[in-house]
Amino acid sequence: MLEIKNVYKTFNAGTVNEKVALNGLDLKLEDGDFVTVIGGNGAGKSTMLNAVAGVWPIDMGKIIIDGKDVTRLSEHQRAKYIGRVFQDPMMGTAATMGIDENLALAARRGMARTLRTGITKKEHEEYYKLLQTLELGLEDRMTSKVGLLSGGQRQAVTLLMATLKKPRLLLLDEHTAALDPKTAAKVLALSDKIVHENHLTTLMITHNMKDAIRYGNRLIMMYEGRVIYDVRGAEKANLQVGDLLKRFEQVSDGDFANDRMLLS
Repeated sequence: MLEIKNVYKTFNAGTVNEKVALNGLDLKLEDGDFVTVIGGNGAGKSTMLNAVAGVWPIDMGKIIIDGKDVTRLSEHQRAKYIGRVFQDPMMGTAATMGIDENLALAARRGMARTLRTGITKKEHEEYYKLLQTLELGLEDRMTSKVGLLSGGQRQAVTLLMATLKKPRLLLLDEHTAALDPKTAAKVLALSDKIVHENHLTTLMITHNMKDAIRYGNRLIMMYEGRVIYDVRGAEKANLQVGDLLKRFEQVSDGDFANDRMLLS
């Protein structure tokens, strides 16, 4: 479902601020894979997601989604293949529009727009049932402005929007990092439920090693722009946080430079 082939990306090339973000990155995801991604600061995690989403062009390599080479496609051209939830709960939704209006925007993505009435009765009923699955009471607040919701509620709505059209690939970019632990746990559980019920191929970046072990069928660790560890199945299920720290220390000479990961 996703192939990243020998991808390179360097920022500020030829200057004192040159940074090699992706260094011959190779990664292949099968249909339905739920892959958690961890790594220290500057490992290339978010750069990888942005490269897949088309936020910026890569210097070399190929990116293939569901058999289609999207390497030269722009971000908006790739949008029909990809659903994405960002770290900032304020992104991914229209704050001044209602919950139902945001869901309608997501449902109409890629479709022709007209001047007809915005949300039909049938659509309203569908959104009501969809919001009920969140178990947050938002089905009774459908006309509330999204900007008035809490961070966790907003991320839950963004998850629904990102998965409403069953994307080929779902990108979760530390989407619980800005939430308190209790809310983050709820959003993660909801993410896991949506991914499995819809059989979505998913890449989830997280700074929490326990969450990386607990969720998904596969875990990868990145370091200096490439994958240094790839584990799945029973081996992943038996992992401990200490195992991940030891693995990182082996390839980085003991330099584990991510306080958030250690604290989590």
